[in-house]
Amino acid sequence: MRSTCSARHGLPALADDRIRPQASHGARGLLGLGFNLHPDDAKFAPMREEFLQLYADNICRHSRPFPGILDLLDAIEARGLKWGVVTNKPARFTEPLMSMLDLSDRAACIVSGDTCPQPKPHPAPMLAAAGLCGSDPAHCLYLGDAERDIQAANAAGMPALVAAWGYLDAADQPHTWNAHGSVRHPLDTLNFL
Repeated sequence: MRSTCSARHGLPALADDRIRPQASHGARGLLGLGFNLHPDDAKFAPMREEFLQLYADNICRHSRPFPGILDLLDAIEARGLKWGVVTNKPARFTEPLMSMLDLSDRAACIVSGDTCPQPKPHPAPMLAAAGLCGSDPAHCLYLGDAERDIQAANAAGMPALVAAWGYLDAADQPHTWNAHGSVRHPLDTLNFL
């Protein structure tokens, strides 16, 4: 998808290590990086629609869980615990992606960016997820890789860990986010359960 969008506009594809820190910022971050476009630019809206259509057409072309995530999910399930997903990605992308990764039926909940009226950093998605799992937010643990993840969890009264392997940018300062802790590998999460 990234090379398709760039190639359509006569630009070379960007290296993964330049794209990865912007991935959690969605179309806004990626269009800013690849095309120097920002939401107030007249070209932003049509490019965003093109980008999102390309994303939809290639939803799981290169998507894979991070190494160790499937082992973590297996270990969580072996303990009889529930897990779910809370993302700002709209449901039209989240649901097919989860299905193609064979994770939809395993997740106790999937809360997308448009499930609630407000996305993260608002606590509503976190509270909705806890409710769908039949849990009190204080008895949940959220694993996130963006400051808005930790802000949303804190606002919901939910302990949160920083996923240090995720989509962190070099400019991010996760030690200032008031997380419960930080984990360098998915399986390290088990030490907090």
